Order: sequence, then structure tokens, then C-alpha cells
Amino acid sequence: MKLVELTATENFDYRLFLVEGIRKHQDCFRSTPSDQLNKPFPTNGTPDSFTLGLLNKANKLVGVVSFQREGQYHQKFRHKGLLFGMYVADEYSGQGLGRLLLEETIRRVHLVPDLEQINLQVLANNSRAKRQYEKLGFRSFSFEKNAIKDGDIYYDEELMVLFINNLPVSS
Repeated sequence: MKLVELTATENFDYRLFLVEGIRKHQDCFRSTPSDQLNKPFPTNGTPDSFTLGLLNKANKLVGVVSFQREGQYHQKFRHKGLLFGMYVADEYSGQGLGRLLLEETIRRVHLVPDLEQINLQVLANNSRAKRQYEKLGFRSFSFEKNAIKDGDIYYDEELMVLFINNLPVSS
């Protein structure tokens, strides 16, 4: 596997990969495939706004994650950032690739001055994802009943946080 930073111009069909993941696992994502199709690339390619991808030997995406510092328009939020768009293809699940993406995200965030915490939102029924986040130190701090409505189906959502200012930087 090769870990790369994806950009708006060099993204290895990021949008199609994520849309396919959402189609297969609608009960694990906050958005729908149609929500994603016309959105711009999610990050800016800067130290505090990036998307990572894992490529297989054929240079096809097998996993992605994005991070964006908050506070673009509000100075009082700039100490935190949001992790989002995390997905590993089914055929690569259980191989530690999600952990690899998360660890690299955390490592990069450590290098950004004044970033103190990483927040994320996860659907409460996605116990596998929650366990992965918890193994890396994320803790739940909020629960919203019926946060997401997909047709007639409601999903609860948890917000999780990782405070990074006291964690060691790994290389």
C-alpha cells in the first residue's frame, strides 16, 4: 500500500470511490451519494486541510480520510479541526488500513501550530468505526438522537474528540 496526499487535481477518482462507499454503507455515512457528486474536493492541500488516500499496487484507492481546521471564518474555533470522510473499501477491511490513515492524520495535525483537538461525527450504530476511534484515544462527548434522517429512517449520532496537545509525536 502507498499512502498519498490527494488533491483536487490528483485525486485518483476520490469522488467515485467515496460515492461507492456511501452507496454500500448508507447507514454509516452522514451524506448520500447524490450529496457528494457535485461537491468540490473537500480540502485545500495545506497542512491544516488535507485528504489522505491509500493506493493498492494498481494505484486504485482503497481508503481515504480528510481533515480540515475549523475557524476559517471564526478565530475562536481555530484550535480544533474536523476529521471526516473516512472510508476503507470492504475488500481491504480488517487489515489495519483505517488505523494507518488515522495515525498519519494525527501525526500531521501534531505538526500544525495551535491545533489542540480533532473532532469527528460518527453514526451511533457504526460500532466498528467507534471502536477504531476509541483505540486511538478519541472519546465520545455528545449524543444526538435522530440526528440524521434518510427517508423514513432516523440515525443517532455521536461526537468524539481527541485532545492532541499532550500526545507524543510519532515519526
